[in-house]
Amino acid sequence: MNSFNPNFKTLMGPGPSNIDPRVLNAMARPIIGHLDPQFIELMDDIKELLRYAYQTENPLTFPVSAPGSAGMESCFANLVEPGDKVLVCINGVFGGRMKENVIRCGGEAVIVEDEWGTPVSPDKVEAALKTHPDIKILAFVHAETSTGVCSDAAALAKLAQAHGCLTIMDCVTSLAGVPVLIDEWGIDAAYSGSQKCLSCPPGLSPVTFSPRAIETIRKRNTPIQSWFLDLSLVMDYWSGDEARSYHHTAPINAMYALHESLLLVRDEGLENAWARHQTHHEALKAGLEKLGLTLLVEEPYRLPQMNSVLIPEALKAREGDIRKTLLNEHNLEIGAGLGALAGKIWRIGLMGFGASEDNVHTCLSALEEVL
Repeated sequence: MNSFNPNFKTLMGPGPSNIDPRVLNAMARPIIGHLDPQFIELMDDIKELLRYAYQTENPLTFPVSAPGSAGMESCFANLVEPGDKVLVCINGVFGGRMKENVIRCGGEAVIVEDEWGTPVSPDKVEAALKTHPDIKILAFVHAETSTGVCSDAAALAKLAQAHGCLTIMDCVTSLAGVPVLIDEWGIDAAYSGSQKCLSCPPGLSPVTFSPRAIETIRKRNTPIQSWFLDLSLVMDYWSGDEARSYHHTAPINAMYALHESLLLVRDEGLENAWARHQTHHEALKAGLEKLGLTLLVEEPYRLPQMNSVLIPEALKAREGDIRKTLLNEHNLEIGAGLGALAGKIWRIGLMGFGASEDNVHTCLSALEEVL
C-alpha cells in the first residue's frame, strides 16, 4: 500500500471539472482553526465573492460544508413544513430529487412534468398555480445536468411572485457558466455546487436565501428536521459582527480552494466567463457535427457547459466500451446518460477551467479516433 497518485485526466463529464493550478495550490496552505480570526475574515470574503457570483445582495449567502445535494436539502428542510404544498418541476433527474426532498420534509409535491431534453413549460406552471392556489413554493432546476437544458428562470420566478409563492432554484450547473441573476429574477433560495463551473473540488454547496425566505424560516411552526442544516443555527456561525457560535468544524482547506476559485471568477468577470463558455460550446458543436453527431437539446435551450450528444443507433450497444476506451487510452472522461436517457446520450462538459480551446481539441480528436 503506497501513497495514492492518480493519473491526470481531462475531465469533460458532468463534473467534477478540472481545476486551475492556483486553486490546487491554495488547498496546500497551512491549516488554521475554524474560529481563528483569520478564518473568520476568509469566511466574510467568501460570502462577498459568492454574492457577486450569484448577483445578489442577500446577506445569507454562504457555502454549506457538504456537496450540492446538501445545499438542496438545506433549502427544502428549512423552507418546507409538514403539509406544505410545493410545485415541483421535473424535466430530468434532479427535478425528481427535489420531489424526494419535499416528501421527506412532510410536504405535498404537486408535479409539473416536461419531456427530458426540453425546458420547464411556464404555461404548465401557470396552470398548476391556478389549480392549486395554496401552493407555498415553486421549485425548479435552472440547468438540468442530466439533459443539458436551461429553463427560463426569470419567467418561472415571475409566475411564482404573481401567485405569492417562494422559489427554490437548483443552479448547480449554471452558476458562473450562464447568467444567474438572483436579485433581478427575484429568487428566494438557490443552491449550487463547487465542482462545476466554479472549478473547485467537490464538497461545498454555495447557497443564498432572500430576506423573505429568512422570514419564512423564522416563522416556522415546526422544528427543522435536520440539525446540521438548520439555518437558525448555521447563521450564528456564518453571520454576525460579534464572536461567532461554534456549529461545526468547517472544511478549512476546501474553503481556501473555494475562495481562490471565486477570485478567478471575479478577476475574469462573469460576463467574460459566460462568453467563454459559449464560445467553446460553439466550437465543440461544430466539431461534433463534422463527426456526424447531433445534440439532444434544441439550440435556444442548450447549456454551453453541458452538451448532451445523441448516440447514433449503430453505436448504442457499444457506448459504454467507447467511453472506457476514451478513458483508458486518451485519459478523457465524458459522462453517460442518466435515467430515461441512459444509453442514449453522452454528456460532454465544458465547465469553468475546463471550458478551453485545448479541451475542445482534445475531446474532438479523441472521439474522431475512437469512433
